[in-house]
Amino acid sequence: MSQISCYHCSEPVLTGSQFTTRIQNEDKAMCCPGCQAVSQAIIDAGLTNYYKFRTEPGNKQTALVPEELNSVSAYDLPEVQQDFIHQRDDVNEISLTIDGITCAACAWLIEQQVKKLAGIANIQVNSTTQRAIISWHAEQVKLSAILNKISAIGYQAAPFQIDEQETRSKKDSRKFLLRLGLAGFATMQVMMFALALYSGYFTELDIEFRDYFRWVSMLFAAPVVFYSAQPFYFSAIRSILMGRLNMDVSVSIAICGAYIASCIETINGTGEVYFESVSMFTFFLLLGRYFEQNARQKASVSSSNLHKLVPLTAFLKSDNAIEEVPAKRLVIGNLIIIKPGDVIAADGIIIEGSSSINEAMLTGEQMPLAKSVDAQVFAGTINIEQPITVRVTALGQDQLVAEIIRLQEIASNSKPKIALYADRFSNYFTAAILLIATGTYAFWSFYSPEDAFWVTLSVLVATCPCALALATPTAVTCGTAILTKLGIITRKTGVFEKLPKLNHIVFDKTGTLTLGSLSITDIELVECSTSAMTKEHVLEYAAALEASSLHPIAHAFQGHFNPAISVANKQNFVGNGLQGDINGQKVKIGSQSFVNGTSHLESDVIVWLSLEGVVRAKFTLADEIRPDTANAVQSLKKLGCNISIASGDNSGEVENLAKRLGIEDVHKGLSPEDKLSLVRKLQQHSQVAMFGDGINDAPVLAGANLSVAMGSGAAISKNSADIILLGDNLSRFSDAVKVAKFTGRVIKQNLFWALGYNLFIIPLAVSGHVAPYIAAIGMSASSLIVVSNSLRLLKVRV
Repeated sequence: MSQISCYHCSEPVLTGSQFTTRIQNEDKAMCCPGCQAVSQAIIDAGLTNYYKFRTEPGNKQTALVPEELNSVSAYDLPEVQQDFIHQRDDVNEISLTIDGITCAACAWLIEQQVKKLAGIANIQVNSTTQRAIISWHAEQVKLSAILNKISAIGYQAAPFQIDEQETRSKKDSRKFLLRLGLAGFATMQVMMFALALYSGYFTELDIEFRDYFRWVSMLFAAPVVFYSAQPFYFSAIRSILMGRLNMDVSVSIAICGAYIASCIETINGTGEVYFESVSMFTFFLLLGRYFEQNARQKASVSSSNLHKLVPLTAFLKSDNAIEEVPAKRLVIGNLIIIKPGDVIAADGIIIEGSSSINEAMLTGEQMPLAKSVDAQVFAGTINIEQPITVRVTALGQDQLVAEIIRLQEIASNSKPKIALYADRFSNYFTAAILLIATGTYAFWSFYSPEDAFWVTLSVLVATCPCALALATPTAVTCGTAILTKLGIITRKTGVFEKLPKLNHIVFDKTGTLTLGSLSITDIELVECSTSAMTKEHVLEYAAALEASSLHPIAHAFQGHFNPAISVANKQNFVGNGLQGDINGQKVKIGSQSFVNGTSHLESDVIVWLSLEGVVRAKFTLADEIRPDTANAVQSLKKLGCNISIASGDNSGEVENLAKRLGIEDVHKGLSPEDKLSLVRKLQQHSQVAMFGDGINDAPVLAGANLSVAMGSGAAISKNSADIILLGDNLSRFSDAVKVAKFTGRVIKQNLFWALGYNLFIIPLAVSGHVAPYIAAIGMSASSLIVVSNSLRLLKVRV
């Protein structure tokens, strides 16, 4: 009889069926109460995929730790965290999805409460996407403590996972539709009686008939008030408990106040009732929130789509066998086969084969890029032509696609100054509306007591600052999504404010205006003997000597390497060149003075080759200009920007490049400190953007008003930059400026509309010219106009 193993830790089960956990509709045996508790916590947390894709058994839980019975304690397990936590230095970073966020005040509330926990490095909450980016020190605070803190405020948080998020969104949508449908049905019933009463149809009938229909209306309105309107109450209560006033406070007061007052009048058989108003404006409020919710999902869908582009399976190569396995089972160092037309399952390096790769999902460029051995490929990109073998170098949260999503969310969560002012203003505005409503009720109670209540009701509903709170977040989210599609990642706050103000652009040369790799532009044979050599021969000799060198010049000869040619007695003379024996002849390659003892000043990069002291070839090398550099420079000039080059290169190649691109302001031979001094000098009169790609560019990138790093550049330069160009396409920067300007216009339009609507509606509502249901329609329409205006950004064509 075979021994049963614990489904969690794989150790022998000696307790029979005493401890079991139901996983994927099957009872799985556990060896001890500790493993049973932890496995149950994992299932309760919605992390069934952990058991589906894990590569190793979990740790044995020898003791039943009380805190592990908590529903969120599973998130503290290392084997579970690997799926959604990214580690940077000693800081953990996670994206959370948070249920219950209805406005910017909710986001502010969560941020302020979580910041109180020791060990929190940073938190940014986006009310549009209903997600949060949190960074924390694991040794000071656990993830479960963060989740419990958010739960204590009244919100439910969980790590953002696409499948679970979509399931949860569909479930929430169905629940929301039920609330909306119930409110709509009740509104129709109540309005039938209300219209008859308002038209005077029952004036000739007994008072009992009127009261009967009031009681019926009260019963129909009850589900609307006690069920459909619940989201407004919970949001208002959370806000009040934390000492804040959000937009749902006034809505909740209006709904509850109108219903309670109407119930009292119905019981007493006197006065006016407002059941139809309560039902109608609850229905319109929910309808507006429903459309707003759909618009939010549309605005934030791009990052989810990036995740979906990564395949679920991969073809793993091992011991000359190939098997299809879940992508989550891959580990660093695995070899995977990518067939033509397949999507690459993980970041890696090509070790065999060559093909073209479509990286449009990262860069926005549809033209495939040629990739060969030692080239880097990324998860989610598509192999076009030939099968390739890739060694996995990054998985999960360390892949480029995950980094893009993190940066995109950080950018979406960042708030421009105008947004911070709007948030602060909306809080004061809510307090002001409550004071105005109080004053309105006092005035109308004296002037016309029978109208006091419904006029106050209209004031509370009509002036809810929903549109004001939505004005900026939706626009920034949509603008960030467009930039991501263009292959532009914003890393820091204020990008949308800085881009439109730029009027001076400073470029580094090597790796920015140029590709950063030398190529052979000319070969000149020097025939000094009867033994003539062809260009192919001299290239093969040069490639053989340069084969083991890491110098940038050596890369220019790599494509001409012939393995049949061997080099003996190779020597490297640093700063001069290389020497070795080929077929019994002494061959040298390098500078002219090294090869034949003479030299003269040359503006180009020149490499000489000699055999037995006789010069045989002269190679001219140049750093190739990026294909779109000229167009990028012209586009920036049309936008009114001055262009400068600040290069560490001291050769004549800098002037040649500037002349070809039409750039007049040239600075060469600069140290990193010199570049920083130049930028600071220009900043006295201009808003300066700096482009760079090297480690030496990090200081000047940090010092510029706005800094741009090339996607192929050094990691430290990217850490210092505000923007990263993933596709190394310079012309995309001018597109980013246009998108930022459009985003700024949309934000101003949204704020103008939101403020204009409230300033227009307040006098009308206070003076009694707006019925409660009209107020609800107006408030909902105002929010929808703001969201719809922001969604125009998603249709931008650049």
